[in-house]
Amino acid sequence: MFHGGGGFKHSEVYNMPIWMRRYHVQKINEYNKKQNEEMEKNKNQNQAQSSNKPTGPNISPSSTYNF
Repeated sequence: MFHGGGGFKHSEVYNMPIWMRRYHVQKINEYNKKQNEEMEKNKNQNQAQSSNKPTGPNISPSSTYNF
């Protein structure tokens, strides 16, 4: 249910056996840790690729200027 984006309702968790709650909390924590590791990995790759030097706009000027 968690991975469906909806999570659990209060009544479902309240009536859920403790072992099942612990199982779901463990799986949710594993999922979140994996997501965080992937985000950090992507963040580090993007920082390595980008330079600190600012670049100009990605346009090519026309051959004639209309002033």
